Amino acid sequence: MVFVLSATSASGQSVSDWAGLQHYAKENSELPRAAAVRLRVVFMGNSITEAWTPLFAQLFPGKPYVGRGISGQTTPQMLVRFRQDVIALKPAVVVILAGTNDIAGNTGPSTLEMIEDNIASMSELAKANGIQVVLCSVLPVFDYPWKPGLGPASKIVALNAWIRAYAKTHGAEYADLHGAMADERQGLPKSLAADGVHPNLDGFKIMSPIVERAIAAAMKRR
Repeated sequence: MVFVLSATSASGQSVSDWAGLQHYAKENSELPRAAAVRLRVVFMGNSITEAWTPLFAQLFPGKPYVGRGISGQTTPQMLVRFRQDVIALKPAVVVILAGTNDIAGNTGPSTLEMIEDNIASMSELAKANGIQVVLCSVLPVFDYPWKPGLGPASKIVALNAWIRAYAKTHGAEYADLHGAMADERQGLPKSLAADGVHPNLDGFKIMSPIVERAIAAAMKRR
């Protein structure tokens, strides 16, 4: 007799589908053909993007924006699913908001260089397939409630400096969400995120026009 163990990773993803390849399989298959949708934009990310997506109709009315965020995910998981959840959807632009869960160690220890490599790889895959790139800064975090004591604020600032520089030298747009939202501790104030990590509606209302401007600039590069 063979026993199959069912387990979940630190991000809550089934170990048998570590990268979440099945998470959006049905939704992807039901999307209209890209040729029938003018200037589709795909948002790739984690729980922040996943929570943002239901608000798209309110915050981006009439826009063909598609959310592909999975709660808890890190950049290596996003890189594995990038072809099916971004490239196969043939968007004009991809918005990448990633890295905070790597710093939190959701799928194990991760250096800034590892995060940078994964973000660069996603960007290069997009560019190679004719997709313009918007790179978002990682949102400010003073402390992760599920893994306190890591001191993430300075690491996020350093990662964002790299993301900004990479975008400038590689033809991508940079959306500075951190600069618009950080408090004096380089964290998210409770008025924008009750847990200091995940934005509320007021937080998303700050983020959305910043990203919208970056999308518009990316569209001009086409």
